[in-house]
Amino acid sequence: MSTVTVTINRLGAQGHGIANGEHGPVYVPFALPGETFAIARNGDHGTVISTSNLSPDRIEPVCRHFGPDSDACGGCSLQHLAAKPYNDFKRELVVDALKSKGLTPEVLETVTCEPGQRRRVVFSAKQTEKEFLLGFNRAETNHIISITECPIASPGIVARLDAVRAIGRALAIGSETFRIAVMETLSGLDIAAEGLKPLADKQRRQVTETVLALKGIARVSVNGETIIEPQKPLIDFGGVKVSPPPGGFVQATVEAEQAMADLVLKHVGKSKRVLDLFAGSGTFSLRLARVAKVHAAEGDDKSVKALDFAARNTQGLKPVTVEKRDLFRRPMIPAELKVFDAVVFDPPRAGAEVQVKELARSTVKKICAVSCNPLTLARDLRILVDAGWRIKSVTPIDQFLWSTHVEAVALLEK
Repeated sequence: MSTVTVTINRLGAQGHGIANGEHGPVYVPFALPGETFAIARNGDHGTVISTSNLSPDRIEPVCRHFGPDSDACGGCSLQHLAAKPYNDFKRELVVDALKSKGLTPEVLETVTCEPGQRRRVVFSAKQTEKEFLLGFNRAETNHIISITECPIASPGIVARLDAVRAIGRALAIGSETFRIAVMETLSGLDIAAEGLKPLADKQRRQVTETVLALKGIARVSVNGETIIEPQKPLIDFGGVKVSPPPGGFVQATVEAEQAMADLVLKHVGKSKRVLDLFAGSGTFSLRLARVAKVHAAEGDDKSVKALDFAARNTQGLKPVTVEKRDLFRRPMIPAELKVFDAVVFDPPRAGAEVQVKELARSTVKKICAVSCNPLTLARDLRILVDAGWRIKSVTPIDQFLWSTHVEAVALLEK
Protein backbone atom coordinates (compact mmCIF):
# COMPACT_ATOMS: atom_id res chain seq x y z
CA MET A 1 0.00 0.00 0.00
CA SER A 2 1.29 3.47 -0.90
CA THR A 3 0.15 7.07 -0.39
CA VAL A 4 -0.24 9.16 -3.55
CA THR A 5 -2.05 12.30 -4.71
CA VAL A 6 -4.44 11.84 -7.63
CA THR A 7 -6.88 13.93 -9.65
CA ILE A 8 -10.05 12.22 -10.80
CA ASN A 9 -10.49 12.24 -14.58
CA ARG A 10 -13.84 10.54 -15.05
CA LEU A 11 -16.54 8.37 -13.53
CA GLY A 12 -16.42 4.65 -14.15
CA ALA A 13 -19.39 2.45 -14.98
CA GLN A 14 -19.69 1.47 -11.30
CA GLY A 15 -19.78 5.09 -10.17
CA HIS A 16 -16.21 5.22 -8.83
CA GLY A 17 -13.96 8.13 -9.69
CA ILE A 18 -11.09 7.04 -11.94
CA ALA A 19 -7.64 8.62 -11.83
CA ASN A 20 -4.82 7.87 -14.24
CA GLY A 21 -2.11 6.43 -12.02
CA GLU A 22 1.51 5.72 -12.85
CA HIS A 23 0.78 2.01 -13.08
CA GLY A 24 -2.72 2.18 -14.53
CA PRO A 25 -6.14 3.45 -13.48
CA VAL A 26 -7.00 3.93 -9.82
CA TYR A 27 -10.62 3.61 -8.68
CA VAL A 28 -11.69 5.89 -5.84
CA PRO A 29 -15.22 5.41 -4.41
CA PHE A 30 -17.36 8.54 -3.91
CA ALA A 31 -14.93 10.70 -5.91
CA LEU A 32 -15.97 12.99 -8.77
CA PRO A 33 -14.19 14.25 -11.89
CA GLY A 34 -11.90 17.23 -11.21
CA GLU A 35 -11.40 16.41 -7.54
CA THR A 36 -7.93 15.96 -6.04
CA PHE A 37 -7.21 13.61 -3.15
CA ALA A 38 -4.40 12.12 -1.19
CA ILE A 39 -5.23 8.42 -1.21
CA ALA A 40 -3.96 5.18 0.21
CA ARG A 41 -3.48 3.07 -2.90
CA ASN A 42 -3.86 -0.69 -2.72
CA GLY A 43 -3.52 -2.13 -6.21
CA ASP A 44 -6.05 -0.33 -8.40
CA HIS A 45 -8.16 0.78 -5.44
CA GLY A 46 -7.79 4.06 -3.57
CA THR A 47 -9.09 5.13 -0.17
CA VAL A 48 -9.33 8.87 0.48
CA ILE A 49 -7.05 10.21 3.21
CA SER A 50 -7.49 13.93 2.62
CA THR A 51 -9.02 16.31 0.08
CA SER A 52 -7.47 19.35 -1.58
CA ASN A 53 -10.06 20.15 -4.23
CA LEU A 54 -13.76 19.32 -4.56
CA SER A 55 -15.94 19.44 -7.66
CA PRO A 56 -18.67 22.07 -8.03
CA ASP A 57 -20.86 19.12 -9.06
CA ARG A 58 -20.63 17.65 -5.56
CA ILE A 59 -23.81 18.02 -3.51
CA GLU A 60 -24.89 17.01 -0.02
CA PRO A 61 -26.37 13.47 0.04
CA VAL A 62 -29.99 13.26 1.11
CA CYS A 63 -29.63 10.09 3.19
CA ARG A 64 -27.63 9.62 6.37
CA HIS A 65 -26.87 6.03 5.37
CA PHE A 66 -24.92 7.15 2.27
CA GLY A 67 -21.18 7.69 1.99
CA PRO A 68 -17.74 6.19 2.55
CA ASP A 69 -18.18 5.60 6.29
CA SER A 70 -18.03 2.08 7.66
CA ASP A 71 -21.70 2.22 8.71
CA ALA A 72 -22.96 3.43 5.31
CA CYS A 73 -25.10 1.11 3.22
CA GLY A 74 -24.30 0.28 -0.40
CA GLY A 75 -27.79 0.77 -1.76
CA CYS A 76 -26.88 4.02 -3.56
CA SER A 77 -23.71 5.05 -5.37
CA LEU A 78 -24.26 8.59 -6.63
CA GLN A 79 -26.23 10.70 -4.16
CA HIS A 80 -23.29 13.12 -4.05
CA LEU A 81 -23.51 14.02 -7.76
CA ALA A 82 -25.61 16.98 -8.96
CA ALA A 83 -28.64 16.32 -11.16
CA LYS A 84 -27.35 17.35 -14.60
CA PRO A 85 -24.00 15.51 -14.54
CA TYR A 86 -25.80 12.57 -12.93
CA ASN A 87 -28.36 12.39 -15.74
CA ASP A 88 -25.57 12.81 -18.30
CA PHE A 89 -23.70 9.92 -16.65
CA LYS A 90 -26.74 7.66 -17.01
CA ARG A 91 -27.09 8.61 -20.67
CA GLU A 92 -23.40 8.00 -21.31
CA LEU A 93 -23.70 4.47 -19.92
CA VAL A 94 -26.08 3.75 -22.79
CA VAL A 95 -24.08 5.71 -25.38
CA ASP A 96 -20.83 3.93 -24.46
CA ALA A 97 -22.44 0.49 -24.55
CA LEU A 98 -23.81 1.16 -28.03
CA LYS A 99 -20.48 2.54 -29.24
CA SER A 100 -18.77 -0.64 -28.06
CA LYS A 101 -20.78 -2.44 -30.75
CA GLY A 102 -20.21 0.23 -33.38
CA LEU A 103 -23.68 1.76 -32.98
CA THR A 104 -24.27 5.52 -32.93
CA PRO A 105 -28.05 6.04 -32.97
CA GLU A 106 -29.83 9.02 -31.49
CA VAL A 107 -29.78 8.62 -27.71
CA LEU A 108 -32.28 10.95 -26.10
CA GLU A 109 -31.96 12.69 -22.76
CA THR A 110 -32.41 10.56 -19.67
CA VAL A 111 -35.97 10.20 -18.42
CA THR A 112 -35.64 11.00 -14.73
CA CYS A 113 -37.34 9.58 -11.66
CA GLU A 114 -37.79 11.29 -8.33
CA PRO A 115 -36.97 10.15 -4.79
CA GLY A 116 -39.64 8.19 -2.98
CA GLN A 117 -40.99 6.45 -6.10
CA ARG A 118 -39.63 2.92 -5.68
CA ARG A 119 -42.59 0.63 -5.08
CA ARG A 120 -40.39 -2.46 -4.95
CA VAL A 121 -37.27 -2.72 -2.79
CA VAL A 122 -35.16 -5.80 -2.01
CA PHE A 123 -33.60 -5.82 1.46
CA SER A 124 -30.98 -8.08 2.98
CA ALA A 125 -31.98 -9.55 6.34
CA LYS A 126 -30.38 -11.51 9.15
CA GLN A 127 -31.05 -12.37 12.78
CA THR A 128 -27.95 -11.88 14.94
CA GLU A 129 -27.48 -12.61 18.63
CA LYS A 130 -28.23 -8.98 19.45
CA GLU A 131 -30.71 -7.78 16.83
CA PHE A 132 -32.54 -8.35 13.59
CA LEU A 133 -30.84 -6.60 10.67
CA LEU A 134 -32.89 -5.24 7.77
CA GLY A 135 -31.19 -3.08 5.19
CA PHE A 136 -28.63 -3.17 2.42
CA ASN A 137 -25.13 -4.59 2.16
CA ARG A 138 -22.26 -2.21 2.68
CA ALA A 139 -20.61 -1.60 -0.70
CA GLU A 140 -18.56 -4.56 -1.92
CA THR A 141 -19.21 -6.59 1.26
CA ASN A 142 -21.77 -8.99 2.71
CA HIS A 143 -22.13 -6.89 5.86
CA ILE A 144 -25.71 -5.70 6.32
CA ILE A 145 -26.25 -2.08 7.33
CA SER A 146 -29.60 -1.84 9.08
CA ILE A 147 -31.51 1.22 7.87
CA THR A 148 -34.07 3.53 9.43
CA GLU A 149 -34.80 5.58 6.31
CA CYS A 150 -34.58 5.17 2.55
CA PRO A 151 -35.16 8.16 0.27
CA ILE A 152 -35.58 6.04 -2.86
CA ALA A 153 -38.37 3.88 -1.40
CA SER A 154 -42.01 4.89 -1.48
CA PRO A 155 -43.38 6.51 1.68
CA GLY A 156 -45.70 3.51 2.03
CA ILE A 157 -42.72 1.17 2.38
CA VAL A 158 -40.69 3.45 4.65
CA ALA A 159 -43.66 3.95 6.98
CA ARG A 160 -43.96 0.18 7.43
CA LEU A 161 -40.31 -0.73 7.95
CA ASP A 162 -41.07 -1.73 11.54
CA ALA A 163 -43.78 -4.08 10.27
CA VAL A 164 -41.35 -5.58 7.74
CA ARG A 165 -38.83 -6.10 10.55
CA ALA A 166 -41.43 -7.85 12.69
CA ILE A 167 -42.27 -10.21 9.85
CA GLY A 168 -38.57 -10.72 9.10
CA ARG A 169 -37.90 -11.71 12.72
CA ALA A 170 -40.71 -14.23 12.54
CA LEU A 171 -39.30 -15.65 9.30
CA ALA A 172 -35.64 -15.80 10.35
CA ILE A 173 -34.16 -19.24 10.88
CA GLY A 174 -30.93 -19.24 12.87
CA SER A 175 -28.41 -16.68 11.66
CA GLU A 176 -28.63 -17.24 7.93
CA THR A 177 -28.86 -14.22 5.63
CA PHE A 178 -31.90 -13.99 3.38
CA ARG A 179 -33.63 -11.49 1.11
CA ILE A 180 -36.93 -9.71 1.63
CA ALA A 181 -38.52 -8.14 -1.44
CA VAL A 182 -41.13 -5.59 -0.41
CA MET A 183 -43.58 -4.31 -3.01
CA GLU A 184 -46.20 -1.67 -2.34
CA THR A 185 -49.45 -2.69 -4.01
CA LEU A 186 -52.91 -1.15 -4.13
CA SER A 187 -54.00 -3.47 -1.31
CA GLY A 188 -50.94 -3.37 0.95
CA LEU A 189 -47.36 -4.60 1.09
CA ASP A 190 -46.48 -7.80 -0.74
CA ILE A 191 -43.55 -9.33 1.14
CA ALA A 192 -41.57 -12.10 -0.56
CA ALA A 193 -38.72 -13.76 1.33
CA GLU A 194 -36.12 -15.75 -0.60
CA GLY A 195 -33.16 -17.84 0.50
CA LEU A 196 -34.77 -19.41 3.58
CA LYS A 197 -35.11 -23.07 4.46
CA PRO A 198 -38.69 -24.43 4.50
CA LEU A 199 -40.64 -23.18 7.51
CA ALA A 200 -41.79 -25.61 10.19
CA ASP A 201 -45.47 -25.60 11.17
CA LYS A 202 -44.77 -23.72 14.40
CA GLN A 203 -42.96 -20.98 12.53
CA ARG A 204 -45.72 -20.73 9.94
CA ARG A 205 -48.18 -20.10 12.76
CA GLN A 206 -45.87 -17.48 14.22
CA VAL A 207 -45.61 -15.68 10.88
CA THR A 208 -49.38 -15.83 10.44
CA GLU A 209 -50.03 -14.42 13.91
CA THR A 210 -47.49 -11.65 13.32
CA VAL A 211 -49.09 -10.61 10.03
CA LEU A 212 -52.64 -10.69 11.41
CA ALA A 213 -51.58 -8.34 14.20
CA LEU A 214 -50.32 -5.79 11.67
CA LYS A 215 -52.07 -3.48 9.24
CA GLY A 216 -51.30 -2.90 5.58
CA ILE A 217 -49.87 -6.32 4.72
CA ALA A 218 -51.39 -7.99 1.65
CA ARG A 219 -49.29 -11.16 1.40
CA VAL A 220 -46.24 -12.90 2.81
CA SER A 221 -44.48 -15.63 0.84
CA VAL A 222 -41.33 -17.70 1.28
CA ASN A 223 -39.43 -19.03 -1.73
CA GLY A 224 -42.50 -18.50 -3.91
CA GLU A 225 -44.95 -20.19 -1.52
CA THR A 226 -47.71 -18.05 -0.04
CA ILE A 227 -47.74 -18.29 3.76
CA ILE A 228 -50.59 -15.86 4.38
CA GLU A 229 -52.61 -13.56 2.12
CA PRO A 230 -54.98 -11.29 4.07
CA GLN A 231 -55.71 -9.41 0.83
CA LYS A 232 -54.89 -10.20 -2.77
CA PRO A 233 -52.02 -7.89 -3.79
CA LEU A 234 -53.03 -5.83 -6.81
CA ILE A 235 -51.07 -3.58 -9.13
CA ASP A 236 -52.31 -1.46 -12.02
CA PHE A 237 -51.04 -1.96 -15.55
CA GLY A 238 -52.60 0.88 -17.50
CA GLY A 239 -55.99 0.55 -15.85
CA VAL A 240 -55.95 -3.25 -15.65
CA LYS A 241 -55.70 -4.75 -12.16
CA VAL A 242 -53.25 -7.64 -11.90
CA SER A 243 -52.26 -9.85 -8.97
CA PRO A 244 -48.64 -10.85 -9.66
CA PRO A 245 -47.29 -14.13 -8.30
CA PRO A 246 -45.17 -14.14 -5.12
CA GLY A 247 -41.81 -12.61 -5.95
CA GLY A 248 -42.87 -12.09 -9.56
CA PHE A 249 -41.17 -9.46 -11.70
CA VAL A 250 -42.64 -5.97 -11.60
CA GLN A 251 -40.96 -2.75 -12.70
CA ALA A 252 -39.48 -0.96 -9.70
CA THR A 253 -41.31 2.35 -10.16
CA VAL A 254 -44.70 3.22 -11.60
CA GLU A 255 -43.27 6.33 -13.27
CA ALA A 256 -40.51 4.49 -15.13
CA GLU A 257 -42.94 1.77 -16.15
CA GLN A 258 -45.31 4.36 -17.59
CA ALA A 259 -42.48 6.10 -19.45
CA MET A 260 -41.51 2.78 -21.06
CA ALA A 261 -45.12 1.97 -21.88
CA ASP A 262 -45.68 5.38 -23.49
CA LEU A 263 -42.68 4.85 -25.78
CA VAL A 264 -43.81 1.34 -26.69
CA LEU A 265 -47.42 2.33 -27.39
CA LYS A 266 -46.41 5.29 -29.54
CA HIS A 267 -44.03 3.18 -31.63
CA VAL A 268 -46.49 0.32 -32.07
CA GLY A 269 -48.99 2.88 -33.31
CA LYS A 270 -51.79 1.33 -35.36
CA SER A 271 -50.31 -2.17 -35.50
CA LYS A 272 -53.14 -4.69 -35.43
CA ARG A 273 -51.28 -7.70 -34.01
CA VAL A 274 -48.51 -7.32 -31.45
CA LEU A 275 -46.24 -9.93 -29.89
CA ASP A 276 -44.99 -9.32 -26.34
CA LEU A 277 -41.94 -11.46 -25.50
CA PHE A 278 -40.76 -11.96 -21.91
CA ALA A 279 -44.16 -10.55 -21.02
CA GLY A 280 -44.09 -11.10 -17.25
CA SER A 281 -47.51 -10.49 -15.72
CA GLY A 282 -48.54 -8.10 -18.48
CA THR A 283 -46.69 -4.81 -18.01
CA PHE A 284 -46.94 -4.07 -21.74
CA SER A 285 -49.39 -6.74 -22.95
CA LEU A 286 -52.37 -5.40 -21.04
CA ARG A 287 -51.74 -1.82 -22.12
CA LEU A 288 -51.24 -2.89 -25.73
CA ALA A 289 -54.51 -4.82 -25.62
CA ARG A 290 -56.36 -1.51 -25.49
CA VAL A 291 -55.35 -0.92 -29.12
CA ALA A 292 -54.31 -4.24 -30.67
CA LYS A 293 -54.62 -8.01 -30.51
CA VAL A 294 -51.78 -9.31 -28.35
CA HIS A 295 -49.98 -12.60 -27.96
CA ALA A 296 -47.86 -12.76 -24.80
CA ALA A 297 -45.04 -15.27 -24.30
CA GLU A 298 -43.42 -15.72 -20.89
CA GLY A 299 -41.38 -18.48 -19.27
CA ASP A 300 -42.78 -18.23 -15.73
CA ASP A 301 -45.99 -20.22 -15.40
CA LYS A 302 -47.42 -18.21 -12.49
CA SER A 303 -46.85 -14.92 -14.30
CA VAL A 304 -48.57 -16.29 -17.40
CA LYS A 305 -51.58 -17.30 -15.31
CA ALA A 306 -51.74 -13.88 -13.64
CA LEU A 307 -51.66 -12.15 -17.02
CA ASP A 308 -54.28 -14.47 -18.48
CA PHE A 309 -56.64 -14.03 -15.51
CA ALA A 310 -56.38 -10.25 -15.69
CA ALA A 311 -56.99 -10.18 -19.44
CA ARG A 312 -60.01 -12.48 -19.23
CA ASN A 313 -61.57 -10.49 -16.40
CA THR A 314 -61.13 -6.98 -17.79
CA GLN A 315 -63.63 -5.41 -20.15
CA GLY A 316 -62.62 -3.25 -23.08
CA LEU A 317 -59.53 -5.20 -24.15
CA LYS A 318 -58.89 -6.68 -27.56
CA PRO A 319 -58.11 -10.42 -27.59
CA VAL A 320 -55.08 -11.47 -25.54
CA THR A 321 -53.59 -14.93 -25.93
CA VAL A 322 -50.88 -16.22 -23.63
CA GLU A 323 -48.20 -18.88 -23.89
CA LYS A 324 -45.80 -20.33 -21.36
CA ARG A 325 -42.59 -20.56 -23.31
CA ASP A 326 -38.89 -20.59 -22.51
CA LEU A 327 -37.69 -18.11 -25.10
CA PHE A 328 -34.05 -18.84 -24.35
CA ARG A 329 -34.46 -22.49 -25.32
CA ARG A 330 -37.35 -22.20 -27.77
CA PRO A 331 -37.49 -18.75 -29.36
CA MET A 332 -40.29 -17.68 -31.65
CA ILE A 333 -39.17 -18.44 -35.21
CA PRO A 334 -39.91 -16.50 -38.44
CA ALA A 335 -42.78 -18.81 -39.40
CA GLU A 336 -44.51 -17.84 -36.14
CA LEU A 337 -43.43 -14.20 -36.22
CA LYS A 338 -44.83 -13.46 -39.69
CA VAL A 339 -48.38 -12.88 -38.40
CA PHE A 340 -47.32 -9.95 -36.18
CA ASP A 341 -46.97 -6.30 -37.16
CA ALA A 342 -44.87 -5.34 -34.13
CA VAL A 343 -42.84 -7.07 -31.43
CA VAL A 344 -41.96 -5.93 -27.91
CA PHE A 345 -39.31 -7.70 -25.87
CA ASP A 346 -38.19 -7.01 -22.30
CA PRO A 347 -35.78 -9.78 -21.26
CA PRO A 348 -33.74 -10.24 -18.07
CA ARG A 349 -30.25 -8.72 -17.83
CA ALA A 350 -28.80 -11.49 -20.01
CA GLY A 351 -30.68 -10.04 -22.96
CA ALA A 352 -32.47 -11.88 -25.75
CA GLU A 353 -29.71 -12.95 -28.14
CA VAL A 354 -31.25 -16.27 -29.19
CA GLN A 355 -34.66 -14.69 -29.79
CA VAL A 356 -33.20 -11.64 -31.51
CA LYS A 357 -31.42 -13.83 -34.05
CA GLU A 358 -34.84 -15.17 -35.05
CA LEU A 359 -36.35 -11.68 -35.12
CA ALA A 360 -33.52 -10.62 -37.43
CA ARG A 361 -34.76 -13.18 -39.99
CA SER A 362 -38.42 -12.18 -39.66
CA THR A 363 -40.70 -9.89 -41.65
CA VAL A 364 -41.89 -7.91 -38.61
CA LYS A 365 -41.95 -4.17 -39.31
CA LYS A 366 -41.53 -2.66 -35.85
CA ILE A 367 -39.60 -3.70 -32.75
CA CYS A 368 -39.52 -2.20 -29.26
CA ALA A 369 -36.50 -3.41 -27.28
CA VAL A 370 -36.73 -2.76 -23.53
CA SER A 371 -33.64 -3.50 -21.47
CA CYS A 372 -32.16 -3.19 -17.99
CA ASN A 373 -28.63 -3.84 -19.29
CA PRO A 374 -27.13 -1.49 -21.90
CA LEU A 375 -24.37 -3.98 -22.77
CA THR A 376 -26.68 -6.84 -23.74
CA LEU A 377 -29.04 -4.36 -25.39
CA ALA A 378 -26.16 -3.15 -27.57
CA ARG A 379 -25.28 -6.72 -28.51
CA ASP A 380 -28.89 -7.48 -29.47
CA LEU A 381 -29.30 -4.25 -31.43
CA ARG A 382 -26.12 -4.98 -33.38
CA ILE A 383 -27.68 -8.24 -34.56
CA LEU A 384 -30.80 -6.43 -35.75
CA VAL A 385 -28.92 -3.59 -37.44
CA ASP A 386 -26.77 -6.10 -39.31
CA ALA A 387 -30.00 -7.67 -40.58
CA GLY A 388 -31.26 -4.36 -41.99
CA TRP A 389 -33.12 -2.84 -39.07
CA ARG A 390 -32.84 0.89 -38.36
CA ILE A 391 -32.71 2.25 -34.83
CA LYS A 392 -35.03 5.26 -34.62
CA SER A 393 -34.06 6.23 -31.09
CA VAL A 394 -32.84 4.97 -27.74
CA THR A 395 -34.20 6.45 -24.51
CA PRO A 396 -32.39 5.97 -21.17
CA ILE A 397 -34.74 5.72 -18.19
CA ASP A 398 -33.38 6.24 -14.68
CA GLN A 399 -35.56 3.74 -12.86
CA PHE A 400 -32.92 2.95 -10.22
CA LEU A 401 -32.20 6.36 -8.77
CA TRP A 402 -28.63 7.08 -7.55
CA SER A 403 -27.40 3.68 -8.70
CA THR A 404 -25.25 2.80 -11.70
CA HIS A 405 -28.09 0.86 -13.33
CA VAL A 406 -30.09 2.33 -16.19
CA GLU A 407 -33.00 1.09 -18.27
CA ALA A 408 -33.33 1.85 -21.97
CA VAL A 409 -35.99 1.57 -24.65
CA ALA A 410 -34.83 1.21 -28.26
CA LEU A 411 -37.29 1.65 -31.11
CA LEU A 412 -36.53 -0.02 -34.45
CA GLU A 413 -38.18 -0.31 -37.84
CA LYS A 414 -37.48 -1.98 -41.15
